[in-house]
This record gives sequence, structure tokens and C-alpha cells, in this order.
Amino acid sequence: MAQRHTAPTLVNHIKAVKTGKQRFENAVQGVARMILEQDIEKVVVNGKTTYDFQIFRRGGKHVIGMFDEINSFVSFAKDAAEGGSSAEMAFVLVGEPGNGKTFFVEYLCDCYRRFLSRPENRKHTFVFKGIDRLGSYGRLKNIESQTYEDPMILAMNIGETREESQGFLAEKGGFSDTEIDQFYAAYRPLGACSEYIWNDIRRHTDGKLDEMLKFIEIVPVPMTESLGTLTGKYSAKDKITSSAVDLLGEESIQRLLHITDTNNPYRFDLRRGALARVAGGGIHFSDEIFKNKKDLVQVYLGVIQNRTIEIDGYKWPIDTLIIATSNNSEFNRFLAEKEEAPIVDRCRVCYVSHNTDYRRQAELTTYAIGSQTKTTLTKEDLHQDPNLNYAISAAVVLSRLPRSEKLTPIETMKLAAGEVAGEKSIKTLAEVIDTLNQNPDITKRFGQKGLGQRNLGRAVQLLGESSETNEGRCMVAIDIFPALERVVLDYVSDANDRAKYLEDLKIARSLYRERVMTEMFNAYMDEPLAIRKDVLNYVNMIIGIDAENLGPDKMWKYKDPQSGELRALKIDERFIKSVEELLGLKTEEQRETFRTAIRKIYGQKISLDPNYDFMDNLELVKAVTDVRLKSDIAGAGSLVGALANRTNEENQKLYDRMISTMLDKLGYCRTCAQKTIEYFCTQEDES
Repeated sequence: MAQRHTAPTLVNHIKAVKTGKQRFENAVQGVARMILEQDIEKVVVNGKTTYDFQIFRRGGKHVIGMFDEINSFVSFAKDAAEGGSSAEMAFVLVGEPGNGKTFFVEYLCDCYRRFLSRPENRKHTFVFKGIDRLGSYGRLKNIESQTYEDPMILAMNIGETREESQGFLAEKGGFSDTEIDQFYAAYRPLGACSEYIWNDIRRHTDGKLDEMLKFIEIVPVPMTESLGTLTGKYSAKDKITSSAVDLLGEESIQRLLHITDTNNPYRFDLRRGALARVAGGGIHFSDEIFKNKKDLVQVYLGVIQNRTIEIDGYKWPIDTLIIATSNNSEFNRFLAEKEEAPIVDRCRVCYVSHNTDYRRQAELTTYAIGSQTKTTLTKEDLHQDPNLNYAISAAVVLSRLPRSEKLTPIETMKLAAGEVAGEKSIKTLAEVIDTLNQNPDITKRFGQKGLGQRNLGRAVQLLGESSETNEGRCMVAIDIFPALERVVLDYVSDANDRAKYLEDLKIARSLYRERVMTEMFNAYMDEPLAIRKDVLNYVNMIIGIDAENLGPDKMWKYKDPQSGELRALKIDERFIKSVEELLGLKTEEQRETFRTAIRKIYGQKISLDPNYDFMDNLELVKAVTDVRLKSDIAGAGSLVGALANRTNEENQKLYDRMISTMLDKLGYCRTCAQKTIEYFCTQEDES
């Protein structure tokens, strides 16, 4: 017969803590350790060095961006873990809808659950067993700690005096005086019902500790997510149906049928509330905290400040990290009510901005489009235009960037993504952000307003349901702009915001136009990276033009930073001059200034990233594209003419060749290839 597994005793648990097999730490210490145990990288965001905590960048669908917000949260958790003022505060994320607040908290909770599922991190609690022997508990046999108290909390309260309890820890656990003092730094009394039952057991056994311990069984805290234990969410409900019971619990009629002593605090069922289920070192997530009615917010005030559940004068100390979210309008409404100041005073408010880096936005856009294979309404595969993600990402990011006198929207967008923006430096962007962030109106700060992830999702839905998309079996990039316009008109209520967003969409269209010009040239040259090669050729030519070893044949040898191989390049001064003329550089002085700037960028970027290709320098890319189009086929106009007028055989051949290159090498399908060429042949969105 198989041997029955016996539950660990309190003494065994204490010994496991002594040997390091189990841990005794509170919620914030656990969260801080979980984050800081993982890799931490340094990154530069908007001109400032910050930390990137790798725990938030793991898995298929992880947190993107949010550098300042994550840094604030980690500092908050670390300060609370070290006993700072944060220990008596809640962390509140405030921002516009659809900017990732709830996703961040749920991701954190998911990480914490996985962290606690490791054997050495498991949370344990205790059960009073054989309670029916005490006589006043009816048919109740086993009673679990209602707030999932740690066995070490019981050990610290095991005797009638503190000295007795300390003696127990020293004798049974073998702890030194220093270790015992460290435990008592995190001391909290037992909850009302645990204390009451423990005293009943003491009376029943005449205070014999060995007999008392026979009533205790150590059990792991259940990890089931659907029970709301260890990580629990309380969403703000409507004013009538919500009550303090949802958070704290209430008197249980079922228990009163068993308990004869009406003074027994176990008559209150705390697990009916959301807080008790996370009270044993968990995370309580209050979604839209300021939408709750006043009396519930007052309950939160007590819980945040005192970390206790209080009912009818009975107290249950809890160990919980409280994180909340709120949107700007609810938070501002709450702030306007001056009498509610104490609750805000107990919160560490973190204003969450939208993502303003269009390159990182590409990942968020992928989340919105969906990773699974899309199909049409008739179940045929739905293709995605290779420019779709760029078109959406640029459009929504532009809407999130406030206007500034120092920078154009495109310059701001490029600098925020860590790219080159002509003469403008990242310092200019840092100054703009600092100035904007001085504004007391939060919504005027950098990245605080704009089209959020939900609006982006709506635009993708509109694109997916349109008849053109279903008929052509392709989500064509140019069609996302009318969808975004529809979202702005339908969902943005403020007239000034609407006007700005529509203007931003025009700028995004012009950026898409530039992208199409480059794609057309690549298709014409029958090579995916044709324009990239020409841009790098220009850069290498202006570096080599003054080289000492340049012979009369103008051949210059240089080491390719990507492959490390030696390359030879013929310096074509006519090509250099043509590019610079299109850039509007008329005098020798202007040209030399521009070349110096390019050489400087080359020196800075190539040392960090050998694959840097200057393709983010839109003005240069456009100039090189135009020069090549002119030299190869007498101008973009004639390519447009050749593609638009396919009455003669030669033009038809060119069109067919470009289509086949787009299909075979550039990732287009027939629908988006034809539509992109059609768009290229119009004069729309030319900047």
C-alpha cells in the first residue's frame, strides 16, 4: 500500500526557512526580487539614459516601450521592499484609454504567478485542523487562515508574549538573535479569527505548545488564477451593485449555523471579498479605481494606509501590493473634489504616455493586426501589404506627438525613434519634452494624447470588413488612411484634437508616398535593396572623395563595416552633385556642411551598429531615388507615364516586369502590387 504523504508541520516549515528552501518575504520584496533577479539593460530613450528591465520583454506578447513607467514602478517596489514610504502607498497608473495600463498590470501579475510557482518561492499558509474537538465550532473540522497568513507570522505570534515566541523560533528553528530581529522587522499580528481560534486551542490544551501544534497543518496557497488568489482584480462596478462587501467580505449565515460563540470573528467570511484572497503576499489590481463610489474609495484609503481589513472593529493585517489604474478624465474629476485629497496623497501616481517610437509601434501594430493567418469573409487567405504596418504605425505615432515650434512633426517622430533628423539633434527633442512636461495639464505633455491602441484596432477592423479588402483578398496600405479618418471622426469628440489628427494623417500619407517611391525604384531595378545600396554608395563616396590614396581613375578602396571585406568604389562626382542639388544645397559651403554632418553621423552610428544604412534619413533617400529615376529613365514622370500608359508593348513589358519583381522579391500580392503602382501614378499626397 502506498505511503500517504504527510503535510509539513510548522516546525518543519521553520527549518525549511532556516536552510533557505522556503522564503519569508512580503509581497513587495517578492516582486522587487523577481524583477531585479533578471537582466537589466541600459537604453537611451528620447535623449536620456534609462534602464530596460528584461523581465517585461519576454514571451510572445510582452510589454513594449513604457520605459519611464516601468522604471517608476520598479523604484516604487524597491523602495517599499526596503521599508520606505512607498510601503504605505498604492501605485496608480493614470492615462488615456488604450495606452497599455491594464496590459502592463496583467503582464506583471502573470510574471508574479510564474515566479511563485517555483518551489523555493511558493507561498504557504496554515490550517487549524480538528477544530470540532473544541466544542464551539459545530461541524466545522478544518479552518484555513482567511487571509492566507504565512506560517512564520503564526510562529512570531505562537506564544502569549513576544519573548515566548522568540524562544520558540530560537529553539525549534535554530535562528540567531540577529535573524529573529530581522523577522520581527516584518512582524504583524495574527488576523482576528486566527488569533481567536489559537487562543481557543491554547485554552483547550492548557497552554501545552506541543499539543497546540498538533492542531496546525501547513499547506501551499492555491495558485489557481480563476480563484483570484495571489493576484486578484477588482473592476469598478456600477454605483448601485458595488459595496464594501466586494472588497472586505461580510458576515456568513452558514458559519453562524455552526459557531455558538457570537463573539467569534470567524463568523465573517473574508474570502467573499477580493482583498483577503491576495492578502498572503499577493497583488491586488484595482481597475479604474476612481470610478468606484466614494465609500469604496474610502475603504481603499484605510486598506492602503493601514494594510488591514477592518470589519466591526475586528482587524486582519494583510500583505498586499496594491496597483490601480485610472483614465485622465476620472482622475481629474476626482482631484476636483478637494475633500478626496487624502486618497490621492496615499497614491504614487504615474502618468502613462502613449508609445511615441514608430519603430517600436510596429510590434504593437502587429498585436493589433493579429499574428494568425487572416482570412476573408469567404474563408480565403488575406494578404498583408508589406507597407501596411509602416503606414499605420507612422499615422498613430504622429497623432501622439504634440506640436512644437522647434521641431516639425516628422523631425519629432524620427528623433523619438532614435533616428537622424537633418540638423536637429536629440538634445532639441529632450528640451521640447522637458518644456511640455512642465505643463500642469497632463494631456498637454509629451505623448499623453493621441490615437491609442484601441483606435488602431478599430481602424484595422474597418479595413478588414471593407468590400475592397475582401474582394482583392489583401489589406492594402493606402486603404488604412480612410479607415483611420473614419475612426477619428467617429471616436474623437474634441474638435481641436480631431483637426490635429486629420492633419497628422496627411503627414503620414506623405511619408507613405516616400516609401512607395523607394519601393517603385527597387521594383524598377529588380532588386529589393537597390535604393539602400545607392544611399550607402553616396555616403561612401563623400567619405572617400577627400582620401589621400584616391588615384586619377577616382577608384577608392574601403573596408565594408558589415562584412569586414575590402571593397572598391568609383567616386562619381556628377552623382554626388545631383543628389546635393536635389537636397537644395546650392553653394560649396552648404555642401561641405552637409557632408560633414553625414560623416559625423557615420562615425557615431557605424561604431555602434555596423548595419546602419541611412535609410531613416528620408531627405537623402528621396534625393537619391529621384536622381536614379532621372538618370535611368529620364525622371519619375516618365516612369509614371510608362506605367500609366501601357498601350505600347515596351511599357507593358516594364509594367509586367515590375509586377513580377514585387510579387517574387518584395512581398506583394497582385492586388497590392497593382494598387501601389496605381497610387504611384497619381499625384496624390506629394509633399
